[in-house]
Amino acid sequence: MKIFIPKNKIKINKPKNPFIITKFESKIYSLYNNGKIPYPVHLTKGNEVQLSKIFQYISGRDWVLSTWRNHGHALMHGINEKKLLKQIILGKSMYVSSKKNKFLSSSIAGGMIPIALGLALSIKRKKQKNKVWVFIGDMTSMMGSFYEVYNYSRNFNLPLEFVIEDNGKSVYTNTKRTWNIKEIKYPKDVFYYKFDLKYPHHGTGKWVSF
Repeated sequence: MKIFIPKNKIKINKPKNPFIITKFESKIYSLYNNGKIPYPVHLTKGNEVQLSKIFQYISGRDWVLSTWRNHGHALMHGINEKKLLKQIILGKSMYVSSKKNKFLSSSIAGGMIPIALGLALSIKRKKQKNKVWVFIGDMTSMMGSFYEVYNYSRNFNLPLEFVIEDNGKSVYTNTKRTWNIKEIKYPKDVFYYKFDLKYPHHGTGKWVSF
């Protein structure tokens, strides 16, 4: 599927095996269907290769801020599978976090965008060398907070990178139809990829008794 990498970006890691995400999500799928996870989960499938490519640019010292669909990001950023699984079983799938791995996520649409700005500003003031990466969906990219934070970060030259994950939907509604537009145009210095999500917005598409 389509992926856009801004110019002058340098790879710093070898690509991780995207099958790690596929295998892990299949396990969560099974546990959820068997009533072992009585909490909301947002699984990902169809973007494993794109994530593997993007995380070649992300250092282990960088902060990664994610969405409710965060399992793939967490695995690619080095969070231990067993520790990730424990958080999900405890009902924390939509807000997985790890201070050790510099990883945060939120179930609030756009909730991580202003936090990413604050982290990036702190890094610059402390004259540190790492970056902040914030992942958002195509619907969230239409929110005012994205454009405000994007403009502020560029005007003040902050170490903040944006990754837009476009599955063409706002929950179950077509994003372009929602905004009555034919095309969404993004700045040329943001990472972007388009994919076809193979799972429902949440859950597995099956009725489960807990």
